[in-house]
Amino acid sequence: MQTSVPPSSTHLSHVPKHCQPLKIIALGDSLIYGFGDPDGGGWVERLRRWWMLPDSAGHVLYNLGVRGDRIQQVAQRLEVEFRHRGELRNRVPDLIILSVGVNDSARVGRLNGRNYTELNVFESQIAALLAQAQQLCPVVFVGMVPVDEAKMPFLDCLYYNHTDQYRYKEVTRLACQRHGIPYLDVFQKWMECSESWRLQRISNDGLHPNALGYQTLLEDVMNWEAIACYNSSSCYQLTSL
Repeated sequence: MQTSVPPSSTHLSHVPKHCQPLKIIALGDSLIYGFGDPDGGGWVERLRRWWMLPDSAGHVLYNLGVRGDRIQQVAQRLEVEFRHRGELRNRVPDLIILSVGVNDSARVGRLNGRNYTELNVFESQIAALLAQAQQLCPVVFVGMVPVDEAKMPFLDCLYYNHTDQYRYKEVTRLACQRHGIPYLDVFQKWMECSESWRLQRISNDGLHPNALGYQTLLEDVMNWEAIACYNSSSCYQLTSL
């Protein structure tokens, strides 16, 4: 069976057919890194292990998350990380998973302080990052999880809140929509659940998911059409539109 990645491949100049495992990079902040999950190492690590099981698709997944990264740092790392993660005959990766933005949304120093990255600056930077990534290979974007506002400030200086998170994730969602990049709206999905449900999935620091949170996030990602299409061990085709 053949599956195709939707519009994120519009900038590809060829249509590679993959009958061997794909090479995938996950690039972003601590949500990619998996901080807060001593059991499974985060959703990316859990997915990497899943793809190593017998009879799985067998994809190679590189975790390139860096704690504290904002969009500027991810953009600076993107192409270098991409160019150095090819394997054997696959000179470069086949898919980029991005997840960044929550650190940009934080208020610095006080509740009404400035955002770490001003929203208008973030808007231009996310557009540039997505365009840059699309020139390399197909892209998907995993959104941020809602924080526990009652535990703020984080590290005694960073104030995260749902209102700002919503603003930044909406800018990201709309930018992905304009670029034809699949976007998983984790924030919206989790906010539709009860507060007690969310708090069971957030670490004591109020910012990072705990082991249960990352397991839930893994399930969200694996059930998402943009990733689920890669879970078969059959061939896939990345089609340019």
